[in-house]
Amino acid sequence: MLQTWRWFGPDDPVTLADVRQAGATGIVTALHTAAPGEVWQVEDIAARKSAIEAAGLQWSVVESIPVHPAIKLGDARAAEYIDQWIQTLQNLSSQGLDTICYNFMPIVDWTRTDLRYPTDRGGLALRFDLMDFAAYDLFILRRERAEQDYAATFITEAQARFSRMDEGAIETLEATIIAGLPGSELSHGREGIRRSIEEFAGVDADALRANLVSFLEQVAPAAEACGVRVCLHPDDPPLPLFGLPRVVSTQSDYAALFAAVPTLANGITLCAGSLGSRADNDVIEIARAFASRVHFAHLRNVTIQADGVFFEDDHLEGGVDMVQLIAVLLEEEARRQQAGRADPFIPMRPDHGHLLLDDVHKKTNPGYSAIGRLKGLAELRGVERAVASLTAA
Repeated sequence: MLQTWRWFGPDDPVTLADVRQAGATGIVTALHTAAPGEVWQVEDIAARKSAIEAAGLQWSVVESIPVHPAIKLGDARAAEYIDQWIQTLQNLSSQGLDTICYNFMPIVDWTRTDLRYPTDRGGLALRFDLMDFAAYDLFILRRERAEQDYAATFITEAQARFSRMDEGAIETLEATIIAGLPGSELSHGREGIRRSIEEFAGVDADALRANLVSFLEQVAPAAEACGVRVCLHPDDPPLPLFGLPRVVSTQSDYAALFAAVPTLANGITLCAGSLGSRADNDVIEIARAFASRVHFAHLRNVTIQADGVFFEDDHLEGGVDMVQLIAVLLEEEARRQQAGRADPFIPMRPDHGHLLLDDVHKKTNPGYSAIGRLKGLAELRGVERAVASLTAA
């Protein structure tokens, strides 16, 4: 597999020189200052690519081109923003960039409720607790009709948890949920998120899925025409938030999308951690089922502590057998090489990492500190080498 590293541009505390020392050869990045719906200009893409290459690395994957909310809503502006998304895709293709990750989560992107959860070994991990989320939704945001989305006993427990929060805890929880985590498309304030949620009133799962299919029916042929692969990241976490549907959470969700838009240009970002945070997802089976469409892999692991509660564990711990998953991906690479595919190697990155050692005292992007990902990449690299050696023998 192609070993890559997510980098958030010149302002990232982890430099390109750091990435080289970690042993990655590919960079996963985007033009993060561009607003959703804004066309990325060729000269800006070329400048970012040149900076990466000057550091002795290559820009391997674009993560992500934001999908404007109008597309998810399917409103009158959707066609304009789809055209602009396609123009950005074509501009990226003109600079030799051919793998584009994106997501289709409404309003909030990847979401956690705790960014410094203590692990048994002393590192700090990312965690999601649906009870904390509900406490925010019900008693801090006070979303209209929120009580309809939770059982009565759950609301009582969430209220008890809220009652134990002081102002500092409330501010931290709100910032964690809605202020925007690294790579998120939008950052919200409390009033802003209320308005955004109301915009989605009436958009149920069927409507959101139809809007996604409509998007792909236009984007996938354009991608195929210019030799680009688009790969859809699963919902994170893969469950409804703020009463809004999420439709990229399970194997059946992906199967429906690939049936509707069958071109191989329409693929999956196989995020083991996102899919693995639902107990009813078999991540190994998902990898096998869609192996030919895995255009990008996020390798991380989670431990589910209770229904709706998980934390990001060490890369080789948690609920997904990472050795088996890497074996599936290497088998797919061998098939691609035999078939002469233009994309024989799957880019993977060590997704997230614990906050470890002196990184605890540094400015870091949550989930994207250097040492935790360095550790994860080393572990994953070792597994890959061992699996490849045993297969060859």
